Amino acid sequence: MTQLRKRIEPMWTERLTSGGGSSTVIAQRFIRKASAAAVSVPPYHVHPMSTPERIAQFEKMASADPTNEMAHFSLGNAYLQAERFAEAAAGFERCIQLNPQMSKAYQLAGQAMIGSGWVDKAVVVLEQGWRIANTRGDLMPKTAMEGLLTSLGRAPPVATAAEVAEAESVRTLGTFICRRSGRAGSQLPSAPFRGSVGVWIHDNICEETWKQWIGQGTKVINELRLDFSRERDQEIYDQHMREYLGLDAETFQKITKS
Repeated sequence: MTQLRKRIEPMWTERLTSGGGSSTVIAQRFIRKASAAAVSVPPYHVHPMSTPERIAQFEKMASADPTNEMAHFSLGNAYLQAERFAEAAAGFERCIQLNPQMSKAYQLAGQAMIGSGWVDKAVVVLEQGWRIANTRGDLMPKTAMEGLLTSLGRAPPVATAAEVAEAESVRTLGTFICRRSGRAGSQLPSAPFRGSVGVWIHDNICEETWKQWIGQGTKVINELRLDFSRERDQEIYDQHMREYLGLDAETFQKITKS
């Protein structure tokens, strides 16, 4: 068994077979292809997708499925990295329309609006997002939005009695809140694959969202014609997964270095 197969087989079998059915066939097909190609593919440095490539891909995904909240979120994020602030704000606003509980979208929408010079609009969005993050217990987006508001000379909101009670109720009941969807769900019985990213998914992503990603991941494979015998294609898939699950670059670097 080649080194490439040793690395790919456990991870990708678990990822793609957890959806059952045709996903199992897809996983087996990619493993066989990777093994067959490994002897002839020299090792090379994996270059992640460039920002223009990511924008083009996410524009295609958002256009193909206008109700795909994470396509709009990922597109907004790519626009933000390219400093196309107005377009980024529009992408995040569309994401918020589709999923009003996604606190991270409010944070980045506010950041994009500040970049566009829309200070008053940014304050409204950041204050709304802060309240959602506070209720859900999303500490990182909440803290980030407090920082953005402070940079604008605005004090962060103060939670109302009802919001405090709701947040406490969520904590008391021990409800598992999916950090991607902002909704209650079932925690995965175990990490979906080995490594720090798998642990993060187990701790932050509900089973329902993970199953949705399996379906979305299959679309990514088919639409982009990814071949897992190529390391760059593996990285492209992983990047889409992180975007979909809301694992931002800062958190990713932190958990993979620890």
